[in-house]
Amino acid sequence: MAGFLSLVRRVYLSLYNWAVLVGWAQVFYLAVRTLRESSHEHVYSAVEKPLQLAQTAAVLEILHGLVGLVRSPITATLPQISSRLFVTWGILWSFPETQNHILVSSLIISWSITEIIRYSFFGMKEAFGSAPFWLLWLRYSTFLLLYPTGITSEVGLIYIALPYIKDSEKYCIRMPNKWNFSFDYLYAAILTLGIYVPGSPHMYGYMLGQRKKALSKSKRE
Repeated sequence: MAGFLSLVRRVYLSLYNWAVLVGWAQVFYLAVRTLRESSHEHVYSAVEKPLQLAQTAAVLEILHGLVGLVRSPITATLPQISSRLFVTWGILWSFPETQNHILVSSLIISWSITEIIRYSFFGMKEAFGSAPFWLLWLRYSTFLLLYPTGITSEVGLIYIALPYIKDSEKYCIRMPNKWNFSFDYLYAAILTLGIYVPGSPHMYGYMLGQRKKALSKSKRE
């Protein structure tokens, strides 16, 4: 029974990784094609649907960690996925004024390259039991550049959205109301920016540790 469950787990995770990989590959292709044929102002409109689908699918990774399908700690997975979902839905989709900014292009390129490599690596590990060293090296090395560019783009887009959040009052709940509760989306966005300050260096340090551990283990093998 344990062997059957292990097989089901591997098949499911393989299908999941390859499916999301296809989504991110489409995002990358559409972004690059748009940059070559048009301009950065049209990148978001070109990638919107596959971006939303691929990024939202990452929610399943939180569930994978919670039920023990993968060994990735929730403390590392949850903040990264949450911040990306916030930017995808809470900023870009919610405030179209941000969609034609140059930072959208750097965001999409950084995210898509990172995810193509990551899902390729885990897809091969689940399907074949291992991945080639060059892919492992890319998995644990490309973040050295792409994490800073991605984080900078995320922070920049949230900051750019602040005036539009303030003027529109979208997602705000004002008093009085029957719940006796108020919520200001502007403050939530500012708080999110504040979390990036200690969170980004911490996550970067965590990934450096993971890189050292993974590459050292590979050399010993």
